[in-house]
Amino acid sequence: MFIERKTHNNYRLICKHSCHVLKYGNQGIKVSSFGRLTNVQINSLNRCVLKIIRKFKNKKSIKLWNLVLLNFNLTKLSSESRMGKGKGAVFSKAVFIRPGNIIFEFEGVSLQQTLLILSSLKKLSHLKLSIVKK
Repeated sequence: MFIERKTHNNYRLICKHSCHVLKYGNQGIKVSSFGRLTNVQINSLNRCVLKIIRKFKNKKSIKLWNLVLLNFNLTKLSSESRMGKGKGAVFSKAVFIRPGNIIFEFEGVSLQQTLLILSSLKKLSHLKLSIVKK
């Protein structure tokens, strides 16, 4: 049972969005914790998945979808600047992730291969990840 606590945020914590459902593939990797992924982290996750897929024998029949879109600019002032000098320049892009968001979707991958991809992604990221099947 989900108990909704009163917070200063206006959004609901229950997963009722389309980013929590498999759209394209048969299997996917889902996030089960709150977190923030930057542009560099997403690129490293993509490279890790592609590196593992290249080792498989049936790599021509595998389809991969990355469903993470960057929608937040991170700004930063230089350390020598004084107070009250504005917001600062954009130094990176990021996305805030809620529990239930699907990061990757696969088609043509067996369960053992998905478990191999999941174990390598768990080592690389700070988020709690799990597998979703249709």
